[in-house]
Amino acid sequence: MSENTHEEAHTGPVKTPKQLFWVSVGAFVIPVFVIIGLVYFVTSGNKQAPGATDVARGIAERLQKVGTVEVRDANRPLEEGATVYKTQCAACHAAGVSGAPKFGDAAAWGPRIALGFDTLVHDALKGKNAMPPQGGGNFNDTEIARAVAYMANAGGAKFTEPAAPAAGASDAASAAGDAAPAAAAPAAAAAPAPAAAPAASAQAPAAAAVAAAPAAAAVAAAPAAADPGVGKALYEKSCVLCHGAGVAGAPKFGDKAAWAPYVATGIDTMLKVAISGKGAMPPRGASTATDDELRAAIQYMVDHAK
Repeated sequence: MSENTHEEAHTGPVKTPKQLFWVSVGAFVIPVFVIIGLVYFVTSGNKQAPGATDVARGIAERLQKVGTVEVRDANRPLEEGATVYKTQCAACHAAGVSGAPKFGDAAAWGPRIALGFDTLVHDALKGKNAMPPQGGGNFNDTEIARAVAYMANAGGAKFTEPAAPAAGASDAASAAGDAAPAAAAPAAAAAPAPAAAPAASAQAPAAAAVAAAPAAAAVAAAPAAADPGVGKALYEKSCVLCHGAGVAGAPKFGDKAAWAPYVATGIDTMLKVAISGKGAMPPRGASTATDDELRAAIQYMVDHAK
């Protein structure tokens, strides 16, 4: 009895080949699963939630400046219409994106060609529907007009691409403008001075000017009217990312019922909220827009919610 007890004291928990097999399998499999779990835990921190990429891109776009200053060489040769189309216009017109007439589609271009070349160029420079203004792009007005002619001609028109403006035209106009005041100066000097007016008659205009001063000051203090073009540009640049679809509770563009409570507070209150931010909306909509630009964007959205 004592010998059996002594032997059991020196033996381990594995007493059969079957137990040895399962212990060996567990010793191999369990560490493998532990390692896999650790790797998944570490790499999961680098994964973005669904839609996070779009949110990050939207924030980056809103942080961009609304306006930029670009110094261009006025003497550089103008690009041909084909080059301008491939560089700037093909992004939408090659595939007919957002209702843009597709390049070479005579049926789509026919009604537009009927409007005339000047109308097409005006719409391209000022923007229309989903197409933003192109005058502030990488090309000047003449180059944009050339691109319009190139695309319209591919759709059946027979427009002539405009030539480069004459180099001396602007200089001549400027010289003529400078010459006019210079010619007027000797004539003014040669004219005899008018006789002095009576003191009583001189006081009347002075009194009228003093009375008109408060009215002029009031006019100057009034806020300037919001420019619809500026408001539309800022909305399409920054505000549409949330207000276009009503993201995070933002009143959806054109939704009269959603905008009504905000409109009731007045444009000044809405401007203060836009400047300081509220809820999910960051200050100034995460843009670098000025107060006047924000006011114009708010007015643009309000006008489309009436």
